Amino acid sequence: MPRWKALPEELDPQIREFAEQLRRLVDRSGLSLAAVADRTGYGKTSWERYLNGRLLAPKGAILALAEVTDTSQAHLTTMWELAERAWSRSEMRHDLTMDEQRIAEARAALGEYGPAPEDAVPPGARTAEPGAGAGARTPRRGQYPAPPGSQPPGDVRPAPSGGRRKVVLFLAGVVGALLVIAAAVLLTDLGGSGGDGGTAGGTPSATPSTSAPPLPAGVKCSGAACTGQDPETMGCGGEFATTASSATIGSSLVEVRYSKTCQAAWARITRATAGDTVRITVAGKAAQQGLVDEDTDAYTPMTAVAGAAGARACATLTSGVTGCTGGQ
Repeated sequence: MPRWKALPEELDPQIREFAEQLRRLVDRSGLSLAAVADRTGYGKTSWERYLNGRLLAPKGAILALAEVTDTSQAHLTTMWELAERAWSRSEMRHDLTMDEQRIAEARAALGEYGPAPEDAVPPGARTAEPGAGAGARTPRRGQYPAPPGSQPPGDVRPAPSGGRRKVVLFLAGVVGALLVIAAAVLLTDLGGSGGDGGTAGGTPSATPSTSAPPLPAGVKCSGAACTGQDPETMGCGGEFATTASSATIGSSLVEVRYSKTCQAAWARITRATAGDTVRITVAGKAAQQGLVDEDTDAYTPMTAVAGAAGARACATLTSGVTGCTGGQ
């Protein structure tokens, strides 16, 4: 049986319980991590992260594990949803902590330039009348730049009443709206219109906007945003990936894994030895490479590609044998 590492002490109780449940399922099945990886389609390294609490397993991975271990998918999904919420809360707390730290650093930096205006001059000091008492404070000359047309200190005028201010703001808004309408009419006239209401040349005056369909739950990237990313971390593996092509290099199996949902491909090698390398190549794009360490499998980061036809997976073994999918 696998010898599990101690889970991190700071791990949320819900996430800890979920990771321990996954460990019990693997122990009960009697499968090695390599066998679990092979049967679920998720790499051995990824399963080590899931089972050691360093990364929350995607929903596709736990559904595959439930099928492999003959476990109720509904019950395991319920535990995963609770762990997923706890994981999101932990990430939110981390983000808030980082924001607070940045705010504190910004305040400390601003403090080097002297106290804020609110600290330097109390409310009401600007409109204090001369001789208001020994405790009265007035702004020092040069502390606040005087606006054009303002009176010098000692001749402070009262601020306009609230009603007058509202009238001024209302008139300003009306004038602004009229200017916007006039500009729209002017631009329409300059563009010209045909008999059918279109622009000159008969082309439509507006192009309907299109938006990409929303990504499934757990998938975090698509297309160019996936290049260089880990396919398991971004949720592109498992049920969203298929093997587009494969080849046996020496005693190792090399595959091109492709996700239509993520519009990306990556290479995977199994039955490998430490030191073997695998890479994914796509015409006109930089190759992504993966290295086998102490495990028997490895995979590369992703490369954005519209289809898997132009992607090749190649391996270089420590024995000196090399080869690629597609017979090249």
